[in-house]
Amino acid sequence: MGKNTSPMIEALQAELATSLSSKVIKSDIAFNELTIEVPAADLLEVALLLRDKHGFDQLIDLCGVDYLSYGESEWDADVSGFSRGVKNTDDIFNFDAKPEKEKNVNDDFEAGRRFAVVIHLLSVKNNKRLRVKTFCEDNDAPMMDSVHGVWNVANWFEREAFDLFGIIFVNHPDLRRILTDYGFVGHPFRKDFPLVGQVEMRYDEELKRVVYEPVSIEPRVLVPRVIRASEGTRDVTEADN
Repeated sequence: MGKNTSPMIEALQAELATSLSSKVIKSDIAFNELTIEVPAADLLEVALLLRDKHGFDQLIDLCGVDYLSYGESEWDADVSGFSRGVKNTDDIFNFDAKPEKEKNVNDDFEAGRRFAVVIHLLSVKNNKRLRVKTFCEDNDAPMMDSVHGVWNVANWFEREAFDLFGIIFVNHPDLRRILTDYGFVGHPFRKDFPLVGQVEMRYDEELKRVVYEPVSIEPRVLVPRVIRASEGTRDVTEADN
């Protein structure tokens, strides 16, 4: 706990530790905000307790998170400035290349720790805020219970997390894409999704309809360049095209 942590946040942490007991895997205070992690199997029970017993009657936000490359960086710094492309990305954009053996991106990743759902709650009456984090148990098919029945505003938030991350919310009343096209392939916010996409669409004047085609965009990595004062100008950062 930091020196600037408010007594109200510390009291809330102690209150939830007593009320939820073993259902809280982890409880942290950072930047004067409380975050608790609960198992996916207990999410609905915890959600009901937070709403009915602790007054968290309003869901502010719900989003997905992909921890596949958490803590890693594509940026590398040296004496000449900053460069991008620490990892070789040639194979990422070579869609025609067929590896000798198919490898699941989750093979070397800790089971049940790739995809998470983060919920931000507000208690209007008590003027308290809380962040609840839950990890999906299956990395290959991320899934957890919908909290729509607890906070019905979660409807579109869960649809967004499904669309962008591929997280399935069990018992959601209308789980379908909300931002991408209905025929879209894949989930854009997954860290194994190609940056240039998988297909592109255009309107064909001859066919008088929208057609889908392989991506024709040339993949390009932007490399920031730091112009030093010794080069006759102030320090600025540019991106080479």
